[in-house]
Amino acid sequence: MTGPSAFRYPPADGGRLRLRNRVRRLTGFDLLPPDATADRFIAGLNEGDPVAERFVAETYHGELGARKARDLVERAQRDGIDRVPEAPASMRALFDEFERLPDWADPDLVEEGAAVWRRWAYALGALGNAGTNDTYTEGWLAVPLSLSGGYAGDRALHRYLETSRWWIEVCRPGAILTPGSLGRNISLHVRIMHVSVRDRVRKHPEWNAERWGLPISQSAMLLTLLGGSVAPAFGLFLLGHLTTPREMRAVLHFNRYCGHLVGVRCDGYFPETVADAWRILFMADAARSYDSADNGTELVESFVPAFAPKPTHTGLQRIRAHYHYRVQAGYLGLYMLPWNRSRYRLPSVLPGIALLLLRFPLIVALEVARRVSPALDRRWQRWNLRRWERWLVWQSSGKAAAFEAAAPLRR
Repeated sequence: MTGPSAFRYPPADGGRLRLRNRVRRLTGFDLLPPDATADRFIAGLNEGDPVAERFVAETYHGELGARKARDLVERAQRDGIDRVPEAPASMRALFDEFERLPDWADPDLVEEGAAVWRRWAYALGALGNAGTNDTYTEGWLAVPLSLSGGYAGDRALHRYLETSRWWIEVCRPGAILTPGSLGRNISLHVRIMHVSVRDRVRKHPEWNAERWGLPISQSAMLLTLLGGSVAPAFGLFLLGHLTTPREMRAVLHFNRYCGHLVGVRCDGYFPETVADAWRILFMADAARSYDSADNGTELVESFVPAFAPKPTHTGLQRIRAHYHYRVQAGYLGLYMLPWNRSRYRLPSVLPGIALLLLRFPLIVALEVARRVSPALDRRWQRWNLRRWERWLVWQSSGKAAAFEAAAPLRR
């Protein structure tokens, strides 16, 4: 399968290929996916979200305009699509697909996965973004984020806070499967926003389709979902979160359903097992081209400094901001590959790593205790979710997340 030229797969040589051959020889386990899966993934680098794209082209980018189109969507979310007689056919198709529960979805497993996110809470976002920073070496990810302003410059913290609001809302007990919940409503706006940004970036002179495929493609979004499921499931062991194999499968299933709501399909190659998920992550790592240049540098060097205390912070507020600044740097130190981290000018990671490791005994104790007491587990989930939300409200100064689809590109 011939795909975007920047996705250099299969690897001709290099450390990843040597590691794959060594592991396969010693254990019989192949670190790379079957050729059929790899071919589907590569094809997915050129695939978008046709149902939502038709709706956005007709409304947000059409005569109706973004403001009126958003009002129409919010009316349908509040009152039901059947009570919006002027809704075009493209909008009805979008809502029909959005509201339909896929055949593969297991509601009980989805809720089990949401509970895993509630246990991880703040750590999920911090580790996920450390892993994302590691992939900013790649132009296919860095250029759309740089052009749209997401995670770049002064907007780095703002976009992270918007995403944190979505994370919180979709993992509330029962929310992701409840029609009309805030988590589901935000998910549809995220889907529309992705489509709108994809269309504008695709037409931008800085975007090279032959090299990078389609902006915010199906396969690119799949990697994001894996970065919110199997990657933290393993990575957070280091900090005391003892996620079981059953819980890993559940959080992968939960992420697949979250992906369904925001327009991710990946039919035929969404991983069914944790091992298959890691094969896809390993494949993407082996295919790197390190071509993001200044776009990647800006994104990486913007993120952690965005948490630094502001001139307006004084007293306890300043201490609180400095704590989160150091903790975010610590997550980057633990979960961004050292040879990638060395490419950038970043704050010292040692104080943050020390703060994170100091919490290890307490988290392990809670992990053990929750298996003995389901009531304690429920309390821990509620406490983590409340603490995560309190941080979000404080960090965002109470400003609501907007998920605007019509914001212009930065340049």
